[in-house]
Amino acid sequence: MSFSRLIIAYSFCLTLLLALSSPASAVVNGKPAPPINVVTTSGQKVTLNNYKGYVLVMDFFATWCQPCREAVSHLVALNRKYGKQGLQILGMSVDDEGTEVVKEFIADRRINYPVTTVGEDIIDEYGVRSIPTLFIINKKGVVVERYMGFSEDTANAMEATIRKLLAE
Repeated sequence: MSFSRLIIAYSFCLTLLLALSSPASAVVNGKPAPPINVVTTSGQKVTLNNYKGYVLVMDFFATWCQPCREAVSHLVALNRKYGKQGLQILGMSVDDEGTEVVKEFIADRRINYPVTTVGEDIIDEYGVRSIPTLFIINKKGVVVERYMGFSEDTANAMEATIRKLLAE
């Protein structure tokens, strides 16, 4: 890991530690997802209203995080498989290095869904404490699942939940 990435990792961890010590809104399964108002790396304005009637996966990630990279690869595959059936994915980069680093990551990983960079306000609102953190939100805007970290078990559980929600 380069020195600059080490500094970023340290900064992110410090930010999360500070967030842990301050009260944050807890995203609860079965409750509406907190509102978002972001702009994607391609300039598209996005709110949760854009996703009403769709199953949405929100992925909080960083370009330097290895488990995040694995999750992104899985999400690209899920988008190919279920995108025409009503699945939408929104990448939420927590990178501090700027949009250009994220755009390079998008191109390198051939990400086929919108990605935005987010600040501490959204990280706090969603109670993100580690990355990757993935939320599955149903067609009515309600949080159904929250996954922290990524593994094969997580991938399988996510896909099962997505299939179930798409069938509703």
